[in-house]
Amino acid sequence: MIGRLNHVAIAVRDIAAASALYRDTLGADVSAAVPQAEHGVTTVFVTLPNTKIEFLEPLGENSPIAKFLERNPDGGIHHICYEVDDILTARDQLKATGARVLGSGDPKIGAHGKPVLFLHPKDFNGTLVELEQA
Repeated sequence: MIGRLNHVAIAVRDIAAASALYRDTLGADVSAAVPQAEHGVTTVFVTLPNTKIEFLEPLGENSPIAKFLERNPDGGIHHICYEVDDILTARDQLKATGARVLGSGDPKIGAHGKPVLFLHPKDFNGTLVELEQA
């Protein structure tokens, strides 16, 4: 069902500092920061030869990333994202096996302009999993 690893998301308090660290210290290709108001975050993508790293900075007090940073003051890995060919088929297969889809279960448009869903971390070894339609 799952395909390519699309990205690993890291929650950060200061997206500019995280971007500078990866760009200036590691020599990475770092995108501009993009506010994603519908998700309550600002995102930056670090492009690697085989995947991407996504930095997530809270956008507003109600951001799910703000809550994550309250529990993890130094930041850290927030989720991993896998590509799937058909997000609705993947959702239905997962739900049939007892996996929990967060929210309404209906895909939302993610940072790449494609449908995404999140799966409950308790069902995936403590890891929040995002599925993105390829």
